[in-house]
Amino acid sequence: MDIFDRIERTLDTLRPYIASHRGQVEVVDFDEQDGTLLLRLGGTCHGCAASAITLKQGIEARLREMVPEVKQVEAV
Repeated sequence: MDIFDRIERTLDTLRPYIASHRGQVEVVDFDEQDGTLLLRLGGTCHGCAASAITLKQGIEARLREMVPEVKQVEAV
């Protein structure tokens, strides 16, 4: 399984929670050199003040645990 599949599978475990708040998340790009994953937050997540917390403490924490190649997550 390649890295993008592992990222998507991990995000799939988080998507029901995000969707319950009428939000969505999609992968934009991943830089394998420095481990930066770029995500686009949509729905009610776009522009929400709590989305930064969700991104770092929720999404990034889970991805770093499940996909060690991911070092940081940023929203675009």
